[in-house]
Amino acid sequence: MASSDQDGVIQDPLHQPQPEELSTDKAQLRRPSWYAEMRQEQPVRYDEERNRWDVFRYEDVNAILRDHETYTTTFGNTTEGKSMFTEDPPEHGRLRNFASNWFSPRTLREKRPRFEEIADELIDEIEPGNVDIISEFAHPYPVTIIAESLGLPIEDYEQFIEWSDASLRVPPRTDDDEMATPEEQETAIREMSQYFSELVHERADGDGSDLITIAATNDDLSHKEKVTFCHGILVAGNVTTINLITNALWCFEEFDLIDDIRSGAIDRKQAIEEVLRYRSPAQSLVRRTTQPVEIGGKEIRKGELVTAWTGSANHDPATFDAPEEFRPERKPNRHISFGGGIHICLGAPLARLEADIALERLLDRFEVVEPDLSDLSPQATPFGLQSLPCYLEK
Repeated sequence: MASSDQDGVIQDPLHQPQPEELSTDKAQLRRPSWYAEMRQEQPVRYDEERNRWDVFRYEDVNAILRDHETYTTTFGNTTEGKSMFTEDPPEHGRLRNFASNWFSPRTLREKRPRFEEIADELIDEIEPGNVDIISEFAHPYPVTIIAESLGLPIEDYEQFIEWSDASLRVPPRTDDDEMATPEEQETAIREMSQYFSELVHERADGDGSDLITIAATNDDLSHKEKVTFCHGILVAGNVTTINLITNALWCFEEFDLIDDIRSGAIDRKQAIEEVLRYRSPAQSLVRRTTQPVEIGGKEIRKGELVTAWTGSANHDPATFDAPEEFRPERKPNRHISFGGGIHICLGAPLARLEADIALERLLDRFEVVEPDLSDLSPQATPFGLQSLPCYLEK
């Protein structure tokens, strides 16, 4: 959800301002090298252009994420209702726990057959040959699951996808499309919020198991909080999962692992954990200090913004052996790509499941899956690719 920066501007936590050092495609693709330089030379630094602190070492980043009393996700007043993403205890539990059972591994295991059907239905529509695997599969797959999980009417799916793309300003799905402008983004967010608001009203007395009904029938939430929850599920569970699937194919092709993943010689679930560490969709998380603190010998005042670079922490040699090597069966793998502490990602089990099913079905249905890594065009937040050409053959 959106949060307010020190100047009062509402910001989306998935689209925080990037440092100058990451302003080019080449720099985005060389993130690990920059992270290594920063861990060595400036493990804690203040960036005047972005008006915030950057923290790069695993020990410091992990400590920040686990100390919600000192490093809060509450950024002040916003135009939206309270959210589990931007509240600490006691409000955090009220805004999160009512939906935790839906995201539990046991509940998701029961949903796996339906998620597999969705994957197969999308794959059935893919013509073998050269395709953009993002627009053809990695994008519509998690979006369809989110739409169905929210309980949206099937006739509204296409409109939902358009709103979703525009509100998150994701890269265009076809060469003819353009990324939404900030004005179009605001319009999409407003229209989608109104849409969710109407559905919440309609389902206030419902008995369904979809996420909108679960929120709508919760008496502990205000109407605005229910709408904010629905929008938050979209934001947190859409683009990051698209990029997790894409980044997995990117890694598996780069390190020549696709055949071993397909055959089971390499454990697919464990390989996904290494993708999360090595090339995580979420590269940073933002907190605000509630009191003066010292990190890495730097004095930080109360009320300062701090960017905890999880992408750097996941490559810290103080925690990971040979962190610049992609080791698909790395154990233990203490990555913090889903955050830590009370704010650890509620949807982490769903993201893992979606990625596991997506890769399983793709590699099962196509004998040849060959991503083309010759001309990569990255996107910054969440970290992934704008497109991934791929040759498919059954």
